[in-house]
Amino acid sequence: MSILNKIKSFQGGVHPYEHKMLTEDLPLEQMPNPKQIILPLSQHIGKPAKSLVAKKSTVNAGSLVAEAEGFVSAPIHSSVSGTVKMIQAEPNVLGSPKESIVIVSAEENDMEKFPGLDSKTISAEEIRERVKIAGIVGQGGAAFPTFIKLTPPEDKKIEYVILNGCECEPYLTRDYRLMLERPLEVLSGLDLIMRALNVQKGAIGIEDNKPEAIKILQAVALDFPNISIEVVKTKYPQGAEKMLIKAVLDKEVPPGKLPLDVGVVIQNIGTSIAIHEAVVDGKPLINAPLTVSGKGIKEPKNLYVPVGTPLSDVLDYCGGVNDEAVKVVVGGPMMGVAQYDFSAPIMKATSGILILTKNEINDHAETPCLKCGKCVDACPLELVPTKMARYSQLEKLEEAENLDITVCMECGTCAYTCPANIPLVQWIRLGKQRVLKMQREQKSAE
Repeated sequence: MSILNKIKSFQGGVHPYEHKMLTEDLPLEQMPNPKQIILPLSQHIGKPAKSLVAKKSTVNAGSLVAEAEGFVSAPIHSSVSGTVKMIQAEPNVLGSPKESIVIVSAEENDMEKFPGLDSKTISAEEIRERVKIAGIVGQGGAAFPTFIKLTPPEDKKIEYVILNGCECEPYLTRDYRLMLERPLEVLSGLDLIMRALNVQKGAIGIEDNKPEAIKILQAVALDFPNISIEVVKTKYPQGAEKMLIKAVLDKEVPPGKLPLDVGVVIQNIGTSIAIHEAVVDGKPLINAPLTVSGKGIKEPKNLYVPVGTPLSDVLDYCGGVNDEAVKVVVGGPMMGVAQYDFSAPIMKATSGILILTKNEINDHAETPCLKCGKCVDACPLELVPTKMARYSQLEKLEEAENLDITVCMECGTCAYTCPANIPLVQWIRLGKQRVLKMQREQKSAE
């Protein structure tokens, strides 16, 4: 096993105040089942799943309730036993209502599982199939169906798998707690990922602000000679795929390309554990490990939450919000989504719920651009955020396209550093959507 002596990083980035002391010492606890769950049919990138149940159908925890529709899709399993109440559009944490299955929980919670498999003798194909039918999606936020990452094109030779243990967003500590509490499952899941890809080299990239987790993982990794623990600098967005590859391997992913184009697959800590559970324990993905934090919640916690649980139930379980709370965000403060309807449900890839006070948000008025260049210096992809945002405002889409606006990963470092309080990342996100639409229309016309 290789342990780095030198701490690696990437160019650019920022180091916001971490706020992790609110929850970093709180063990993960299982939240009880809610009275009802709401399961969006779209909990992943790609085509929504197809419902297999009807009103008044009875299901068990772990029952398949929606099947994958198309290649880039993932099945959905009920997180509780109960009865289907309705299938209709419901509020969603991503911002717009989505077609969802609403299930009323039963008193008894019978669990359906797959047969457990031997992690030492299982074949690569069996690993991929189990990951696929268990409905596992990336736990880092994008919710990309995991089996696809484990099935790269034949012309893409994968040589390295890296687990993202950075958890570089402020407040969030669920991955940190998973590494402390379940290190063997983390390593076992990574070993299964490597075997599914026929890869001999694996690593866990972890920021140097997590010394206890580093120590525990190093000890467990002694039994996994092909896996190294790579300590990287505490900086945002260290956990982004391209940044992590640069820090750990000193490889650069070219603009418009993916990690697999440089022979690397990135997975999240939670994804690794979900793969271990699916293979060894036969569990589909029905619980979301997440952090509930911020100075606006009475009892911050790290939780396992049944997928589909309404936000309001989670907030109530944490003692409710206090009088100083002004904003609720799902995800981290840099890339999360502000909420307007607390009946929206927890989804498979939900990493956190932040209840923020006025002192924790940027409530300052926007002023004209100072042309200071701080956003350019901070951009980890070496883009020009101020110009891209301006072109987006003026709807000059071709000019924005020429500045590689579609390459932007919307990490928010530009907006964080802007002394003029310009919502740069929001304008860039809008411009990016418009440019992608323009490109699709041009391709269709051709």
